[in-house]
Amino acid sequence: MDICPSELTAEQSYKLLTGIVVPRPIAWVTTLSPMGVVNLAPFSAFTFVSPKPPMLAISIGRKAGVYKDTAKNILSTEEFVVNIADQTLIEAVHMSAVEYPAHVSEVKALGLGTEPSRDVAPPRIAAAPISVECRLRHCIEFGETRSRLIVGEALRFHVWDGLVHDGKIETMALNPIARLGGPNYATLGEVVTMAPIAQTPKS
Repeated sequence: MDICPSELTAEQSYKLLTGIVVPRPIAWVTTLSPMGVVNLAPFSAFTFVSPKPPMLAISIGRKAGVYKDTAKNILSTEEFVVNIADQTLIEAVHMSAVEYPAHVSEVKALGLGTEPSRDVAPPRIAAAPISVECRLRHCIEFGETRSRLIVGEALRFHVWDGLVHDGKIETMALNPIARLGGPNYATLGEVVTMAPIAQTPKS
């Protein structure tokens, strides 16, 4: 089968891409509206883009031509928190994708507890094993749909005790979830460990 992108609508292309780029880590993002409402939403177009200073990136699209509350809040306050959920939070992550009115807090609607952040105003999700406080550094628009790539500098990492060993996250202990195409999620399953690649000496 050959598929020509120019013949696809944005929605059709989205469905195709989210089935191709799998599995995807999930950024569970908390922000504050200008009115002080705590917004919570999951984004699976998520990665890190720099180790020094550490920077995370999330892509936020538009629905019916309107940007999601998360993008509006980040551009208004320039602060957000990326929470990393484990398998126990899969239902809450999924339900936080519901499009609530801007004055409704997903955190309150889902009965989730929060903890105050130290360097930014938006709180972090108490039940999340990892939370990263971020400050906006870049916003770039892409494509006809003008999806916004939001890049934030990590100001502080909150990691549960026992998840870090020799500076690395113990992935099995973290037990993260990932997004697939449609309303489908994945867990770690089998983890294959390969031998370290020997570094070639510089000549």
